[in-house]
Amino acid sequence: MSITTSRRLPPFSGVLALVMACAGLVVIDITIVALGLPLISADVAGGGSAESVVVTYMVAMGALTQVIGSLSDRWGRRLLFLTGIAVFTLASLAATLAPGLWFLTITRVIQGAGAAAIMVNGLPLLPARYTGEDRNLAIGAWASFATAAGLIAPTLGGLLINAFGWRAVFAINVPLGLTAYVLAVRVLPRTPHPASGTRPDWVGSMLLMVGLGAATTLLLRPATTWDSHDTTLLAGAVLALLGFLAAQLRVPSPTLELRMFARPAFTGAALAVLLSRVLTIGGTVYLALYLADALDLSPTTAGLLMTPVFIAQMITGLIGSKMLSYCAPGLVIGLGYALKAAGLAALALIITPGTPWWLLLVPLLAWGAGGGIAGAPVMAVAVNVTAPERVGMVAGTISTLAAVGAGVGTAVLGTIFTAHGGAGPQAVTDGTRAVLVTCAALSATAVLTTLILINPRRVPRPKPSGADAPSGSSPSPRSRTAGSRS
Repeated sequence: MSITTSRRLPPFSGVLALVMACAGLVVIDITIVALGLPLISADVAGGGSAESVVVTYMVAMGALTQVIGSLSDRWGRRLLFLTGIAVFTLASLAATLAPGLWFLTITRVIQGAGAAAIMVNGLPLLPARYTGEDRNLAIGAWASFATAAGLIAPTLGGLLINAFGWRAVFAINVPLGLTAYVLAVRVLPRTPHPASGTRPDWVGSMLLMVGLGAATTLLLRPATTWDSHDTTLLAGAVLALLGFLAAQLRVPSPTLELRMFARPAFTGAALAVLLSRVLTIGGTVYLALYLADALDLSPTTAGLLMTPVFIAQMITGLIGSKMLSYCAPGLVIGLGYALKAAGLAALALIITPGTPWWLLLVPLLAWGAGGGIAGAPVMAVAVNVTAPERVGMVAGTISTLAAVGAGVGTAVLGTIFTAHGGAGPQAVTDGTRAVLVTCAALSATAVLTTLILINPRRVPRPKPSGADAPSGSSPSPRSRTAGSRS
């Protein structure tokens, strides 16, 4: 066995470290701010609701990821990635100094736009740097870290807010963002401007931004507050998205190439990402309620309880990527979702208002490990079955589906939680159990769809690293000995 096939980690590079760190920064910022909402409400909202600080960030990300991903295929990853870091960092600085809620909300919209540019351009940078099995390992490391970063946000947020106040969750982004920008300038290669014979699809892009922005706003609103304005917003979202789909069939260079979904493997990967965010974000929200309201754990303790899940997901993400060298992708992804289903089902069986916290560790580890094994190969499949010049579009599609999954998961699982639960430790436990059972059933469904849509006939086994070096790049000395694409 050669050195490249026996390696368990991707070769370290500044590009990999950069995109992983930036992905973690963006994902953590989704949830870390929520911990400071009570203090934000008292300080700059006059005791009113400060939920817009969280909602606007997610709306901006959800509305812009697909558009920015498609534009990066034309304008270049380096330019848009650097722009995203700069916008995110400057908006974080402005949020730190916000004098009032309106100013803070505007900065969060701008921060969300920068976050969208970071996330959607991070993934395409990896196929340009790595090839073959190393590419799968690098994508696996990125995907695992991005998914698991949200699990450590409660612990980090609790420590920062308790020590320095709510402004610290924005201030911490400034030195990290500056460091990331300097590193990006040094390590990201200067590539030729991508050639494009057609103009960007501006009409389709605008329709998509309007439709996704309206839809994301609706998903993040509590179902109990639905009114006539929401009905109008829903109608606008549906019309805008239908207009977008119609436009994509007519323009020569669409924002979203609908023919990608004709590939069963890509469709299977897209469904897996959607379900993954439903389970990870939606399921975690209501498990956190159980830890706080039924077990009476402090936010810091609850966050620490989730830390082993973060570690397990990181480790098994790399293992899942390595398994692609020996097993069919559908089997690897299916195994991950099966492990997820087992962990969720075990949690549903053992939770009570008096369950010792340590008894939850093994099922939580199974949940995290399953997410790591399944999540990393899913991203590799989505990239590997798509033409290299469409990687930005693929990253936009996957990121958009992830955002939609998080919103749908939180909303739908919230309805289930409310229907089966209520106030008091026992009611919260009953609602959480119903959510966990639903998540376990969705995981089992993901196993079946994955095995059907992602199979060896549709997804070839990766070639040795260096066998498919990107065009226009010079292979490394190690890569030159590994052969070339036939």
